[in-house]
Amino acid sequence: MTASLPGKRDLPASQYNLNTYWGRVRQSAEIADPRTLFVSNEGLESAKTLVSSFKQGHVQSMTPELWRAKKIVDSTLHPDTGQPVFLPFRMSCFVISNLVVTAGMLTPGLKTTGTLLWQITNQSLNVAINTANANKSTPLSTSALVQSYFLAVSASCSVAIGLNAVVPRLGRLSPGAKTILTRLVPFAAVASAGALNVFLMRGEEIRRGIDVFPTLSPAQKADLAKEGTDIESLGKSKKAATLAVTETALSRVLNATPIMVLPPLILVRLQRMQWLQQRPRLVLPVNLGLILTTSIFALPLALGAFPQRQTIRARQLEKEIAEKVGGEGMVEFNRGI
Repeated sequence: MTASLPGKRDLPASQYNLNTYWGRVRQSAEIADPRTLFVSNEGLESAKTLVSSFKQGHVQSMTPELWRAKKIVDSTLHPDTGQPVFLPFRMSCFVISNLVVTAGMLTPGLKTTGTLLWQITNQSLNVAINTANANKSTPLSTSALVQSYFLAVSASCSVAIGLNAVVPRLGRLSPGAKTILTRLVPFAAVASAGALNVFLMRGEEIRRGIDVFPTLSPAQKADLAKEGTDIESLGKSKKAATLAVTETALSRVLNATPIMVLPPLILVRLQRMQWLQQRPRLVLPVNLGLILTTSIFALPLALGAFPQRQTIRARQLEKEIAEKVGGEGMVEFNRGI
């Protein structure tokens, strides 16, 4: 993110209105654009230099080149550390990284061993993405990371295996209804374990709190820039951390819902058609195509549900923080992705 680069002058947060849902969706689509994955190290350094030039006052106004540089930086660098997020775990690679795993979980007729292996693979990927994109002001210890991982894997596997055992025993349902419910088992496992995964992987933030900063006016930011002073944290807030982690967990469920529900239901319908019955080898590519198409649209819609840089009234947080800015004053924090 551009906030991690040198310079006291802030860039505009976005070309779009982030106070609206559709503005955040369009901004999320920028961050999730897979074309940024092909930017070379030289291209990244060039983008960082251009952004820093604006923040240091050498460039006076936003240009198309500067907006593109900001897009590259925002989709590549972590907002807290300023370091590149490992490529497979960036939001711009989310669709690609999840494509094969999701296709594996949604494979028709998957047996118990296959179900377990794909659920373990999915939760491993979730752990990596959650860790790479979490708020870094309160890092998670290695022991807590390992414990959280095994709890999330156990939860997803238990739900998947349990529902796969229950659905065939529902005698009152027609074979068609059982088929649909069986195809939706991965969604139940992914949604429940995915939300749990976020809470487990970022539980340390809730226990210790995350950094909260005062929301400053453009004039106040300009004064700090002239003084060469950074915006100081008001302290760590557990309430802000709980809100940040809860919203992130909800966004993961929102993202999983269309991806894990629409493709299997559409595929069930298509498999009843003669042209696909005569061409069974097309089932896999059709499944991949459905998942890819749904994922491309679902990710920005889910990420846009909540702002990444969250702003709330200080009175909603701890008393000691509210007293520093006044109960009606506004504070902000990085929610994480």
